[in-house]
Amino acid sequence: MKNLHVEIDQHSGFCFGVVYAIEMAEEILDEQGYLYCLGDIVHNDEEVSRLTRKGLRIIDHEELKQLKNEKVLIRAHGEPPSTYELSIQNNLTLIDASCPVVLKLQNRIKNSFDKDETIYIYGKHGHAEVIGLLGQTNNKAVVFQDISELDIPSLPKNLTLYSQTTKSTDKFYEINEVLRENGITVNTNDTICRQVSNRDKELREFADKYNKIVFVSGTKSSNGKVLYNVCKDKNPNTYFVSNPDQIEESWFDPNDSVGICGATSTPMWLMEQVRERILTF
Repeated sequence: MKNLHVEIDQHSGFCFGVVYAIEMAEEILDEQGYLYCLGDIVHNDEEVSRLTRKGLRIIDHEELKQLKNEKVLIRAHGEPPSTYELSIQNNLTLIDASCPVVLKLQNRIKNSFDKDETIYIYGKHGHAEVIGLLGQTNNKAVVFQDISELDIPSLPKNLTLYSQTTKSTDKFYEINEVLRENGITVNTNDTICRQVSNRDKELREFADKYNKIVFVSGTKSSNGKVLYNVCKDKNPNTYFVSNPDQIEESWFDPNDSVGICGATSTPMWLMEQVRERILTF
């Protein structure tokens, strides 16, 4: 036995938007035994598997078109207006678990679009939240996930900048600075969720306290990639896992202190399983 000291970061785990969506899903699953959900309820395969076993049926937008007279959960990422229009046509009851932070952002983007502003969104191409944001602009906003994608000399001299809620605050302000240095007037809208951005500082402090860090996240989680890099930057001995089976005993030395943390889409029960596995070494 390696006599490892293992602690879970109590600030890690589901953000309130994800907690809300999962509670709504479980309530209906307990009542009727099944529930359709448009896209993965959370970007974590282990949690999706757990809920699928309880009767959650994950569908995509093509399958939604064929569905009639059913209840469908809208997850925390939100949806474009076209989804709500389709639900009326198909007599679907939408259980709307869109995160309040995302809904507020959608409304702000729609207001900007209605005022004919030129909208740029810092976000991940094809991400569920970004598709919902784009929908507020009839898909006319420009999405970029890195400033290198933009041809700065040909950008409009005035633009309105928004961000996907889970992007890095530092990166967002760096982008602002570059645009302004190039003579562009930017109407800046910092729409990054503070529950996510505050994790950055908390995780730096957490990662500094331990010999080794095990970061638990689904591979599809944008937030997970950002926060993993925050930990890795602070503590090079940081390892990324999606489930307990991926942990290797060779990562740890005798008497190591080990910190376990995760994304806003990582369930606490999964981090607890990771802890139990490490304690067997």
